[in-house]
Amino acid sequence: MASSSHDPSLLLSWRERLAALGLTPSKALGQNFLHDVKVIRRIVALADPPPTATVLEIGPGFGVMTQELARVARHVVAVEIDARLAAHLRASMPKNVAVVEADALAVDLPTLAGPEYVVVANLPYSVGNAILRRLHEAEPAPLALTVMLQREVAERMCAQPPDMSLLAVAVQFYGAPRVAFRVGAGAFIPPPRVASAVVRIESRQPPLPRAEQRAFFRLVAAGFAQKRKQLGNSLAQGLGLARGKVVVALERAGIAATERAERLAVADWLRLYNAMRCQLSTEYSEPER
Repeated sequence: MASSSHDPSLLLSWRERLAALGLTPSKALGQNFLHDVKVIRRIVALADPPPTATVLEIGPGFGVMTQELARVARHVVAVEIDARLAAHLRASMPKNVAVVEADALAVDLPTLAGPEYVVVANLPYSVGNAILRRLHEAEPAPLALTVMLQREVAERMCAQPPDMSLLAVAVQFYGAPRVAFRVGAGAFIPPPRVASAVVRIESRQPPLPRAEQRAFFRLVAAGFAQKRKQLGNSLAQGLGLARGKVVVALERAGIAATERAERLAVADWLRLYNAMRCQLSTEYSEPER
């Protein structure tokens, strides 16, 4: 169930903190600060970091969740893009928290976190997908991710046929996601205009080697490029191949040429990729997921 409980005195302290730092929450940076302690503790309990793993927190804000993480984790690395918040965190966090002022879309996250790490984050909704993509493709990838996202995005990630999307295929290629619980707008300052949800993603070994992943996603992107079209047509057009060759490959994979992309699970796309491997070039510009 959604949670939006909060203490009015805590809200006042947050406003005082914002004023003391001369900080107005930035829409550009996606700054919706999570203040509901019940929600924060529930996220930390769900993350349940292994005793030997580092916790990588992206977008810690004022550090309320960072402090909770520091109580249960051996080491926490908090990556904050806002210089004023980073300075505030350095002055207020316990010794087992390292604060890094950096853009999560630019910095080498595995280098900061080390060889064994989990991710816990209230992600900026405008760049949440891009950050998740970087983490899934990282070497090494996190053991697991427990992240706050826009509810619609969270549900799309966890969708199953016949409601798949390119995003769902991409996330499920690298891990097993599930929506853990929803969070009400009152848990944030300022309240976001969209609904929120916490997603838990257990990472797994990708089913294809890195050298083949770009070609695989080229295939999937072509299938979803024109969702209303049947796969026989959308793949032929998207990949620049004769429809007859595409139909033969679909038949070898046990997929009807009249099928549509949103009805295929990751396992179906893998069978189709194996049937078309020799026809796919790995040299292409991968689209946004």
